Amino acid sequence: MSQKKEALFSKKNKKLITDPLDDNNPITVQVLGICSALAITVQLKPAVVMSFSVLFVLSVANVVVSLLRKFIPSRIRIIVFLVVIATLVILVDEVLKAYVFDVSKELSVFVGLIITNCIIMGRLEAFALGNTPWKSFLDGIGNSFGYAWILIAVAFFRELLGSGTLYGFPVLEKLGIYNFGYENNGMMILPPMALVTVGLIIWVQRIRNKKLIEPK
Repeated sequence: MSQKKEALFSKKNKKLITDPLDDNNPITVQVLGICSALAITVQLKPAVVMSFSVLFVLSVANVVVSLLRKFIPSRIRIIVFLVVIATLVILVDEVLKAYVFDVSKELSVFVGLIITNCIIMGRLEAFALGNTPWKSFLDGIGNSFGYAWILIAVAFFRELLGSGTLYGFPVLEKLGIYNFGYENNGMMILPPMALVTVGLIIWVQRIRNKKLIEPK
């Protein structure tokens, strides 16, 4: 039983979760799925909801495609991917409408666009199609977390500095920051500042992790 546990959570398998957080982050390194990082990070709440949505869709889709990989004809694999992803996205959309309708309206078409999210399509094609369900599940979890922390970090700074709130709670007001003359930076809620924030994260990431610096 211990051997089975070691196989499931071997060092190689753990890297499937840890690598996308930094060394192989889907947004900051692979530059995938950046559209949602620009579009839905004005506030923290929709960013968190989108992160959980992608986590569910990617991890489940990876497992499903991995289970079916030997039966999927190569010439129609993209169609199969789309059917699997679309089914999961519809399920997520219905759950959001049922339990967090206000966020569902705010996310609007962006939940539907998970269907064509290049992170999900890329992981199905590059990983799930050639690996076991367990490895595919870990890969889905890892890439979802890598996507999520960037989204949440960008939304954190944009909402805090642009609106003075976090998750709708007036943080700066409660801390008395306005008494020192600070005013909400309206530029932070504009789309270009999302790109600037992502750029700053990429810059810090490359300073801290020398492996990400391309050789001259």
